[in-house]
Amino acid sequence: MNSDGYSKKVLTLIFCLSLFNYIDRQVLYAVFPLIKTDLRLSDSELGFLASSFMIVYMCFAPFTGYLGDRIRRPLILGVSAIFWSISTVFSGIAKTYGQLIFARSAVGIGEAGYATVSPSFLAEWFPVEKRARVMALYALAIPAGSAVGYLLGGYLGQRFGWRNAFYIVAVPGMLLGVTSFFLKETPEKKERSEHIPLKGYLALFKNRTYLLISLSQAIGTFSIGGLAAWMPSYFVRAFGLSVARAGFLFGAVTVTAGIAGSFAGGWAADWLHKRTRRAYFIVGYLSFFISIPFGVLAVLTSNLNLALAMVFLSEFFIFAYSGPYHAAIVETVPVTMRSMAFALNIFIIHALGDAVSPFLLGIVSDAAGLQVAIFLAMIYLLLGGVTSILAGETYKKDFHIA
Repeated sequence: MNSDGYSKKVLTLIFCLSLFNYIDRQVLYAVFPLIKTDLRLSDSELGFLASSFMIVYMCFAPFTGYLGDRIRRPLILGVSAIFWSISTVFSGIAKTYGQLIFARSAVGIGEAGYATVSPSFLAEWFPVEKRARVMALYALAIPAGSAVGYLLGGYLGQRFGWRNAFYIVAVPGMLLGVTSFFLKETPEKKERSEHIPLKGYLALFKNRTYLLISLSQAIGTFSIGGLAAWMPSYFVRAFGLSVARAGFLFGAVTVTAGIAGSFAGGWAADWLHKRTRRAYFIVGYLSFFISIPFGVLAVLTSNLNLALAMVFLSEFFIFAYSGPYHAAIVETVPVTMRSMAFALNIFIIHALGDAVSPFLLGIVSDAAGLQVAIFLAMIYLLLGGVTSILAGETYKKDFHIA
């Protein structure tokens, strides 16, 4: 089997795993209104339901990342997918708010195992000059899976009940998890078999470029996590849409903008990388700055079609940094530390991002309205543009880039 053909098969499987990773995660948000009514929850309680997943997800990531640098990553991929899928089933079985929090937290354990090892595992199957595009394709699963989660969640939840929505979306992840056990480890990883001691990972905290990349992603994750949790509810409240209609519209916009934005960002970064090594960071800060005015207009307009158009443009540019920044981490971290690097990256971006944004925006929504909460989340992206510029400057200095 030629390596190029096998690389494409790995990409296909990893993409499918990522797709259902986000479907299982985002289906919750599509059925928020149904859970709110059934369990009689406030917006802040709904927000914490999302945050509880992220808290466990980010805290468990360093553990699986440490393992990912020591054992076969395909084993972690398979076990993780099966675990999060079973936990999704238990989300539907839950009868109380506490049980639902426990089940969603368990989903976070499984998804943490997958997310810490999959980016480096996939990137290592491709040459450097293709990695931004490959990681952009990998990142497409975020909007695509989120959109399908909204679409399926809204449709299945309204037609069959929110519990059955969880049962149905859990099945494919189990099958993909079993398939993952048969993947091979990358040649690059096999050639570098030495293990970094736990204290060796402290070097990541001295890598200024890596930390600024992670901080920039955290800012983007805060805002996109807030949109993911609350935009379907915003369309229900602001425009009087049904749960299914709101999930369909936001899902369609998200998948279209996410696919187009992720691909455009990866292509632009690879094209620009031939001219400057700081290409990843240039694409990064432009994506932050350009997305803001569109996001602000989305919540200021009273016209549904205009709001949808502005959400599309805002998400298009927000998603553009995903592929370049994944490739930047692979480029700036040694192969023997990459799983742990992505694990720490996950901890940072979620601890400062969507682990807190659904809950905080829920509090703002209870106090001042959902429109104000989403507006503030968009303005926050300004800081992401600033940290992206700083990341490019430190990369130039610390890695002696002309």
